[in-house]
Amino acid sequence: MKPLPEIKVYPKRPPLEARPLERRVGLIILATDHTSEPDFRRMVASERIGVYVARIPYANPTTPDNLRKMQPALTAGAALILPDEPLDAICYSCTSASVVIGDAEIEAAIQAAKPGVPVVTPPMAGVRGLRALGANRISILTPYTVETSRPMAAYFAERGFDIASFTCLGFEDDREMARIAPAALVDLAREATDASADALFVSCTALRGALAVTGMEKAIGRPVVTSNQATAWNCLRLCGDDTQRPEFGRLMTLPLGQ
Repeated sequence: MKPLPEIKVYPKRPPLEARPLERRVGLIILATDHTSEPDFRRMVASERIGVYVARIPYANPTTPDNLRKMQPALTAGAALILPDEPLDAICYSCTSASVVIGDAEIEAAIQAAKPGVPVVTPPMAGVRGLRALGANRISILTPYTVETSRPMAAYFAERGFDIASFTCLGFEDDREMARIAPAALVDLAREATDASADALFVSCTALRGALAVTGMEKAIGRPVVTSNQATAWNCLRLCGDDTQRPEFGRLMTLPLGQ
């Protein structure tokens, strides 16, 4: 073997920018999640905005009890995302767990590791999206069982929405929910939307609803808000990105509002 060259230390440090990317979005997802990461990569990540992901333990079936078990892991999960560095937003990407744990409890758990960071949950973003669209009377479609869907109905009713209809598909495993084809969601949206509804909310971060949203809107002739579309929209607006993205539905053309 030839002698190795001398390794020299460059005498001057190159200048450092404030951040590798201008904005940072944290994303806490389930260990079993197939969908949130690809959705945020296509809808949120850019040369300006970085998406940084942590996975936390989760075990099926998708029941209220199993969903609540994730709460203790939220602080540790948030702490693993760029430790000791600030974020512009952080999303806990589970709609049903956010409903049963509670938005305030999730915010407190995440801010224990990331003080002051704006926290986004899918149902919270869904409410903001539906209000931005001017929807009052809504239909809801979920892939869950009746047991897991019931708290979802209560969540939206408590926030002043008139629920015209609520349809669930009876799935217990989020990995199977992720395998529902986007084209099938278009047909399901048509069947699940009441004629009197102003909009349709499609719940669940496992569903590939963001890929189907424009097809669903065309099929039902009114706005559609999905879990990942809503959280992506909310995180983008918190990062100061107001770019209109109509390919991901009417919501993606609107400002965040108050």
